[in-house]
Amino acid sequence: MNYFRTAILLAAMTGLFMAVGAVIGGQAGMMIAFFIALAMNAFSYWNSDKMVLRMHNAQEVDAQSAPEYFDIVRQLAANAELPTPRVYIIHADQPNAFATGRNPENAAVAASTGLLERLSQEEVAGVMAHELAHIKSRDTLTMTVTATIAGAISMLANPFMMMGGGRNNNSPLGPIGTLLVIFVAPMAAALVQMAISRSREYQADQMGAEICQRPLWLASALEKIAGAAKSIPNMAVERNPASAHMFIINPLSGERMDNLFSTHPNTENRIARLEALAREWGTQETSTDAGPWAGNADSPPQSGGPWE
Repeated sequence: MNYFRTAILLAAMTGLFMAVGAVIGGQAGMMIAFFIALAMNAFSYWNSDKMVLRMHNAQEVDAQSAPEYFDIVRQLAANAELPTPRVYIIHADQPNAFATGRNPENAAVAASTGLLERLSQEEVAGVMAHELAHIKSRDTLTMTVTATIAGAISMLANPFMMMGGGRNNNSPLGPIGTLLVIFVAPMAAALVQMAISRSREYQADQMGAEICQRPLWLASALEKIAGAAKSIPNMAVERNPASAHMFIINPLSGERMDNLFSTHPNTENRIARLEALAREWGTQETSTDAGPWAGNADSPPQSGGPWE
């Protein structure tokens, strides 16, 4: 079912791209857009992780350069029965994180320096468990390809915004087509991104809680990240808003129209669901309680129950 839903969403993004091409250049423009969309999908499939990581100037780390962070990811991957993904640090003050890659064997996780500095190890574990859940569910490919096509649609609209569409274009709809390109296409792309992210974020929250067995670790992390994201801008994402849906919390400042097309569910609702899950499981430990890295870092967690 997940593969079917992914195919439908990617087809919707490709259709949007073709529609923009048709408005700009008629039937010829639509065909050109179709082949460009196919090329972008193929390129994104093989290079999605590299594209996004380069966009955010991420630096790869290992057990020697970032031992605590790397060990958290290693242990969580073992608990999730996943290969250890490549681990990256983003040099940004805003606390946030994302995962990318076409499949679990070619995946990567990235956390900002702001997240690693402001959150406890248990809260970092909750965040990384959420990102590993995206990898396990194979959400990362869809999220990255969507970001690529949505960004391309916005790029097609920008020249029309700057030039007012021009008088001598081949659009079958004339000035009306120009308005559609400028306003409707980017809005539609944002709505598709929103549809992708909101349901999958809830799913990744629950699966992440199952991976680390402490729902309140993630709940506490979400509260801290959401509070800081409102006051600390992430300039790389502000310049490339099509990638915002990949982060665990919406990284956009909301100074323009970002909140109208928020790609994430309400943080309070996510926290409430995690708190209910903790009550159901009887795991009420907070992020300040001793975690698996307090004198037990060399032993991977055991699946099937809370870490001791």
